[in-house]
Amino acid sequence: MKRIAVIDGQGGGIGSFIIKRLRDELGESVEIIALGTNSAATTAMMKARANKGATGENAIIYNASKVDIIIGPLSIILSDGFLGEITTKITKAISSSTAKKLLLPLNQEGIEVIGTLKEPLPHLIEYLINRIKEVKDV
Repeated sequence: MKRIAVIDGQGGGIGSFIIKRLRDELGESVEIIALGTNSAATTAMMKARANKGATGENAIIYNASKVDIIIGPLSIILSDGFLGEITTKITKAISSSTAKKLLLPLNQEGIEVIGTLKEPLPHLIEYLINRIKEVKDV
């Protein structure tokens, strides 16, 4: 069974949406770990039916090396992302993890990734779900 970490901060809205869609499409065939930079984000993702949840810098660092796939906005690999909630230690742990990283190119931090599609979040989530189905079978 693949272990998927969904990382989000602030209110956890993006992470919750991702987890709901993962559950709709993949059911219980994957284990989803909600990793919030704060308790509000973790709580929201747990309500979306994550299997487990943990909060804070240490939880994210600890779990980054124990999952097969890491999902979140591009901001999770940018120091001071999410209005300062993402620390340099978090970015290092995520970046150096051997997990496949599937990041949504949301322009929250003023960074534009050239060559990506400018699509609304629901469309990006659909691309994400399709990619996870491909990775899940590998």
